[in-house]
Amino acid sequence: MRALHEAFPGLTTAAPATLEDVLRCHTRGYVELLRSLGRPVWLDESTIASETTWEAALLAAGAAIEAARGGGFALVRPPGHHALADRQMGFCLLNNVAVAARADEATRIAIVDWDVHHGNGTQAIFWDDPSVLYVSLHQWPLFPGTGGVDERNETTLNVPLPPGSGDDVYFRVFSELVEPTVRAFDPELLLVSAGFDAHVDEDLYMVDMRVTADGFRELARRCAALAPRVAAVLEGGYNVAKLPSLVGAALEGFQE
Repeated sequence: MRALHEAFPGLTTAAPATLEDVLRCHTRGYVELLRSLGRPVWLDESTIASETTWEAALLAAGAAIEAARGGGFALVRPPGHHALADRQMGFCLLNNVAVAARADEATRIAIVDWDVHHGNGTQAIFWDDPSVLYVSLHQWPLFPGTGGVDERNETTLNVPLPPGSGDDVYFRVFSELVEPTVRAFDPELLLVSAGFDAHVDEDLYMVDMRVTADGFRELARRCAALAPRVAAVLEGGYNVAKLPSLVGAALEGFQE
């Protein structure tokens, strides 16, 4: 976050999400757990939390809500797309993009997730919701082990990609699968779970993708053409030296 603030000094701050916003996606028991934390703890093997986690999570979800309403890009931590209704997972506490979708007045919303990992939490939250289309492009196999091509219904499309996939593969599946599916759904709002950990210089365990800055710019440009209102929420992306330039490339694509 420090690197992003330095790179984009014109950032505006967002109001935190309300408890009502959060409870549209998460169970009260789980919310109370996050609210009650009084010291640093490991909630699971990949998610740490502390006495400031609830505040940070509310601010991240609130930024996602405001980005959706204004067509912006929510640069947030913690990320969200692994968070399930009743528990945390994979660095994620609240499912920011899901909270933003449920808080919005649009009646047909599409979510395109290009993070290198499958957004299992977002998929699960909207699995039985015909008003939200969820589309994910992700490395396969990889954490969290979900997102196979057989996991689909009328409003869920998973596009698992082999390790080593680069811009050309992403562009091809976007043209052949993602664009037709989203256009047929005809969303009023498209939210992008914008993870940058599929970048060629990312260094995460078992991650092996080859997307470039130009690739993310083009993916953003194509997403921007799919709905009258488009917003993005930051998910993964952990190469601090590269992340600001990748976010900048995506911003250029969204604004073309």
